[in-house]
Amino acid sequence: MENRLKVSVVQDSPVLFDLEKTMEKVVRITRDIAAGGSKLIVFPESFIPCYPRGLSFGTVVGNRTEEGREDFQRYFDNSVAVPGPEVDILAELTRELEIYLSIGVTEKNGFGLDGTLHCCNLFFGPKGYLGRHRKLKPTAAERIIWGEDDGSTLTVIDTPYGKMGSLICWENYMPLARMAMYLKGVKLYIVPTADQREIYQSTMKHIAFEGRCFVMMSNQYVEKSMYPKNLKYYKDLENQPDIMCRGGSCIINPYGKYLAGPLFDKPGVLTAELDLNEITRAKFDWDPVGHYNRPDIFKFEVRENR
Repeated sequence: MENRLKVSVVQDSPVLFDLEKTMEKVVRITRDIAAGGSKLIVFPESFIPCYPRGLSFGTVVGNRTEEGREDFQRYFDNSVAVPGPEVDILAELTRELEIYLSIGVTEKNGFGLDGTLHCCNLFFGPKGYLGRHRKLKPTAAERIIWGEDDGSTLTVIDTPYGKMGSLICWENYMPLARMAMYLKGVKLYIVPTADQREIYQSTMKHIAFEGRCFVMMSNQYVEKSMYPKNLKYYKDLENQPDIMCRGGSCIINPYGKYLAGPLFDKPGVLTAELDLNEITRAKFDWDPVGHYNRPDIFKFEVRENR
């Protein structure tokens, strides 16, 4: 097992609603960062094709519009099929660069059925595509565009640096979901998110401290001017701020201390070198699945069947 790992967290914007151009941007950013020696690169939630903040897709309770369906069609068409050509491109890229990559996408063709989209995090490594995690519970109006998933993709990936896994955005407020990740032995806890609030920083620090793991949180930086103006419901953005998502990306150690970030109000890349032995030292006095766990009192079960 390797004891040190250089990681980078990306805070940037996709080319909104444009799969091809966003893929080109992802490949370019990944190559640039890998050239600097990072072995794990983390992108935000639904970086491909975008997190459609501020859009209604023509919905109110009890009614949908044809124009809103057209916006959804555009979002669907620019989403990522798993398996599919975009997955193949990223798999070949990580094999070539011999790195690990975590990237949030909106996934189409869920369970082989057309129509339902999923908020999904994809994992790649030196052996190519390694697996995915689908969001268990989309939050509020996210449920209009994304379906929820079962426990079959509570995925952790074995790496030379320890187990890598993720929970997406507000899944991290689900205590039992966090416990599931801790019990799977996650050391590299990845958080693709769309939450730009200061209070979410407290959540990230708490998880790192509670789980005695390294937390890498990645959010987008997006301005209103980046949205395609020919969206049918572009008018939804009239009262939105010029900066639609201000970021907050960060890297945190197992004591809940920042190693890099948080980064607000601009795009950028955060990089840190992790001392993985710090996890063992942190668990000396607190181990949530070891000496501070009481399985004789508490029973925990995760249903991972599909």
